Amino acid sequence: MTQHLLDQLRQICGAANVLTHDDPATDLSPWEQDWRKRVCGRALAVVRPGDTAQVAAVVKACAAVGTSIVPQGGNTGLVVGGVPNGSGSQIVLSMTRMNAVRAIDPANLTITVEAGCVLQNLQAAAEQAGFLFPLSLGAEGSCTIGGNLGTNAGGTQVVRYGNTRELCLGLEVVTAQGEVWHGLSGLRKDNTGYDLRNLMIGSEGTLGIITAATMKLYPLPAAQLTAWAAVPSMAAAVQLLGLAHKRLGPGLTGFEVMGQFALSLVDKHYPQLRVPLWQETPWCVLLENSDSESESHAREQFEALLEAALEQGYASDAVVAENLTQAKGLWHIRESITLAQATEGLNIKHDISIPVSRIPDFVAETDALLAREVPGVRMVDFGHLGDGNLHYNVQAPEGADGKAFLREFEDKVNTLVFDQVKRFGGSISAEHGVGEQKVHKLPHYKDPTALAMMRAVKQALDPQNLLNPGRVLA
Repeated sequence: MTQHLLDQLRQICGAANVLTHDDPATDLSPWEQDWRKRVCGRALAVVRPGDTAQVAAVVKACAAVGTSIVPQGGNTGLVVGGVPNGSGSQIVLSMTRMNAVRAIDPANLTITVEAGCVLQNLQAAAEQAGFLFPLSLGAEGSCTIGGNLGTNAGGTQVVRYGNTRELCLGLEVVTAQGEVWHGLSGLRKDNTGYDLRNLMIGSEGTLGIITAATMKLYPLPAAQLTAWAAVPSMAAAVQLLGLAHKRLGPGLTGFEVMGQFALSLVDKHYPQLRVPLWQETPWCVLLENSDSESESHAREQFEALLEAALEQGYASDAVVAENLTQAKGLWHIRESITLAQATEGLNIKHDISIPVSRIPDFVAETDALLAREVPGVRMVDFGHLGDGNLHYNVQAPEGADGKAFLREFEDKVNTLVFDQVKRFGGSISAEHGVGEQKVHKLPHYKDPTALAMMRAVKQALDPQNLLNPGRVLA
């Protein structure tokens, strides 16, 4: 049966696009190992379809014999949601060959792209046409829009433009039965029934396989300025955020917070980046102002905002980037925190969201709780304060064996943090998804009625449980 399926898949996609372990020259680890190198599965085959018809045919062939499918984009996920299990019986469906920009509609402000289109290439295509596609995140050079949609990715501009869900108008999806839903409309209004688009977005490939999407475009800003501010407390950072909303309005397109220890790791491992102000303050904030008028207007707004922040004690010092190179340098510091933390050693990552107003109390209480329960831990706090999303990461004590630390404390730390998140009315996954990593935690922190509804949807759309089984729902 297995050989027959592989022969079918080769007929559908071409022999060169069905990779197996039978060929000793083929290394499947790029598809079988997750980005953090925490898990390595084993696939029956990696299948690389070239168009939607091939995806549908692959799904039908797999459904006929009950073989489960793991859809995969750039494999940059952080919750083990896009790699196979260790059974050697699953198909990894790699979408990277389906990477075309199908159409740009300037009047409708939309761009239609295939699921394997790398985010950075989508951004570049939009810019070349004179528009902005605002989704931006650290992995944009390798992640794909299909994966971004599958996890409802966030990034640095959610405060203005929303998550990937808010940027999508239409989808093309292959169902678990191998049928194609042709939903690539560019409509902003369509009240003809259930919102299937939003059901698929964030489902992590468990309800259908996204093959293409129609995404929103925006006019390019006339000017984009970046500032870096030292703030005396997390409460002051929240007050500065409120002031920025009031002074900049929709021009506020980025508001990132970074703790002193997080920045100290960047300074330690990447001293050439020259992190500003971090030694003088417990927190720093990175702000972005996108202006539709002019650079002079944007700078005037920014300087007035920062002057008010300094007067009211929301900031103790600030610098405004003088040019694009300086602005990119400041953003590069922010994006380097994750790499610096990895260089420092193994750590426990949390991607959480809390109502912005409650974040100062959450951080103060949870920091103290972890310090008491796990002596010596180092908190790497940073994230998208503008939309209430913190990457609340826990580094092993200095000099400790990282692997031993994870074995002894990971479950305890996760439970402590997630319990606090629940108590403060938050979510244990803000933008990374559930995947395999959090699937067994979800019943403890998700409303039971919501979970029952989710299971009913999964059963209705994928009764054979063929699409990414064991992810999102156990």
